Amino acid sequence: MEIKRRDFLKVAAGGGLMLAAGSQQADARASLERLPDALGILYDATVCIGCKACVSACKQNNEMPPDFSSPDNLWDNPLDLSSKTLNVIKLYQDGDASSKDQEAGGYSYVKRHCMHCVDPACVSACPVSALTKDPETGIVGYHKNACIGCRYCQIACPYNIPKFEWDDPFPQIRKCQLCDHRIAEGKYSACCEFCPTGASIFGRVEDLLLEAKKRLTYEPGTYQTYPIGTVDSTYSVERKVTPYLNHVYGEKEGGGTQYLVLANVPFEKLGLPKLRELPIAARSEGLHHTIYKGLIAPIVFLGGLLYVVHRNTKKDE
Repeated sequence: MEIKRRDFLKVAAGGGLMLAAGSQQADARASLERLPDALGILYDATVCIGCKACVSACKQNNEMPPDFSSPDNLWDNPLDLSSKTLNVIKLYQDGDASSKDQEAGGYSYVKRHCMHCVDPACVSACPVSALTKDPETGIVGYHKNACIGCRYCQIACPYNIPKFEWDDPFPQIRKCQLCDHRIAEGKYSACCEFCPTGASIFGRVEDLLLEAKKRLTYEPGTYQTYPIGTVDSTYSVERKVTPYLNHVYGEKEGGGTQYLVLANVPFEKLGLPKLRELPIAARSEGLHHTIYKGLIAPIVFLGGLLYVVHRNTKKDE
């Protein structure tokens, strides 16, 4: 028995048209809303000095191995996120990079780790609930005992955050979990606690949003008070205000995130993608649920293939 290539392509094309037709009728589900007590981080690139104390604190408090970027293997100096690095400070620079927080001829730091999306695509894509969103804090957590290593979360995440342990015989996904083990002890994220300048502060996302929007009203060149550690901290520092882009990244991008960013360099140049307000998860789930509702699409596609097999079997007889 032999299935002709032309017959197979006919069935495949027919199935593809049916899937396309179904997808056109797919409606995005309602987006998830930010939880009232959601916890998160506000990162202010204009306050960051690139000291990487947050990177070191993250490594120590999450027991992460060193990530060498030079052949001598002497310095733990990660260049990007990996299965060994959950939090990293990256550098944008242009021209002679002579002025901080300037797009042209300047430079800026940016802190990259999990965004803890309000409606996370990784949670939506995971088929075994190895990734979950805490119903109270909104923290996107990972449960290694449930993970099957499919890495769908890596493909789904628009921020390229989840990393896979390729060099481990029993691999798992690695990503920032906002130091949820420290929060359970009454503490908060290590990257914020050990940031000496207050570039990263921890707190309720609603409070962080208010703080971010307040900073956008500051007159450049004036001196203002910036909290250190947490948004409601009694410890603060007075510093000269640097101009900001009039936008809080993460307030609405992809349905919103719990990691918010302020900067004076376009966010796309800092490696943060430009996203629509409708979450990816809401759109993809609507499409998937329409195509696979009642298993109609797979059944029709399989039926077409069985028809080709049956027809060719009769010809052979």
